[in-house]
Amino acid sequence: MKFLAITLIVHGPDPITGELKSTNARLREVVENAVLAEELGFDGFGVGERHERPFISSSPPVVLSHIAARTSAIRLFTAVTTLSLLDPVRAYEDYATLDHLSGGRLELIIGKGNGAAQAQLFHVTGEDQWERNREGYELFRRLWREDKVTWSGTFRPSLTEAETWPRPLQRPIRVWHGSATSKESVELAALYGDPLFSANVSNPVEPYEELVRHYRERWEFHGHDPADALVGAGTAGYYATKNSQDAIETYRPIFNARLELFRKVGVTPVFHTLEDAIERSSILVGSPQQIIDKVHRYHERLGHEVMHLHADADGLTDKQHRAALELFQSDIAPVLRAEIPSRPFPHHGDSEHGTPGRGPDSARHEDTPHKGAPHEGSRHGDVRDVGAPHEGSRHGDARDGRRP
Repeated sequence: MKFLAITLIVHGPDPITGELKSTNARLREVVENAVLAEELGFDGFGVGERHERPFISSSPPVVLSHIAARTSAIRLFTAVTTLSLLDPVRAYEDYATLDHLSGGRLELIIGKGNGAAQAQLFHVTGEDQWERNREGYELFRRLWREDKVTWSGTFRPSLTEAETWPRPLQRPIRVWHGSATSKESVELAALYGDPLFSANVSNPVEPYEELVRHYRERWEFHGHDPADALVGAGTAGYYATKNSQDAIETYRPIFNARLELFRKVGVTPVFHTLEDAIERSSILVGSPQQIIDKVHRYHERLGHEVMHLHADADGLTDKQHRAALELFQSDIAPVLRAEIPSRPFPHHGDSEHGTPGRGPDSARHEDTPHKGAPHEGSRHGDVRDVGAPHEGSRHGDARDGRRP
């Protein structure tokens, strides 16, 4: 399994202390968290894109460019690039430039975006956002692959033998499709043979499991080798200590502050207590062994090879935040890497000549259909045939026997 640290760059008061950092300090904190993620051994670092308060993540390529200059090996992700809002030509120019500045470490996760402000700022509505996302991606994809493009569509001026510069370093780049509950994003990913990243944050696992199942079905429908389907999934929060009691009691006021914020903005919580969230959501709070067991149970349902953690402290002290990430890399990640198979991330050297990197255990990224046997990456078989999650701990918690 591979691990990403992702931030949406929320800029709000600390849920425990009420302190509000300056915009400058918050952005610099994001960069330092990316440097820390590389130091600790995370495979990737992602920056979201939002265009309304309380987020200050309106310009991911700028933030990621600074991170690229401060790091050397970690993969850089957008999470997500809202192509429904952007001119695909300008998006291509920004990200092709970032591709070079990062030394070919860039991957994109695309999506339609959300939030009411995008309708006001960009005049994108619920009625046209999916079509804008589809059209934007199809043009972006061609711009990345073709030196000259002739194209016409609905939402931007047509192109005739258009050239875009610079030409990218990675030929092609890997593009994931981010989705919470939308089959439109799943269909686009399956059609083009691209990986899917399931949000897996706000609800119990069942709707995300259904979406991943649909992705695999549509993947095969479009003629792709089932073994090449690739899934990532998010988590709703993370905090681990050596024993679960300490983790839960430390995280409880953070979770309760989140519930209070939901009430203030008129959002009905799905999970009403921390214990409920630990039991039914993707939040990872507890001992290392509990978290290992829980990730395995989610893997049985989703078959994902890539997982993200929140990069931000989110109410933890800096000391608690770093200690939890260090514990993840020392006690949790090595076990999950060994027990859940995952394909290598792309490297620039794999695709120098315009063909995607695909070693014997790496995903394909071209359009040509391939036939083959389904991938049996899960320890318990194909995710589409798995029913209820495993309820028993494989190893048990040495301290108290409890699990999330």
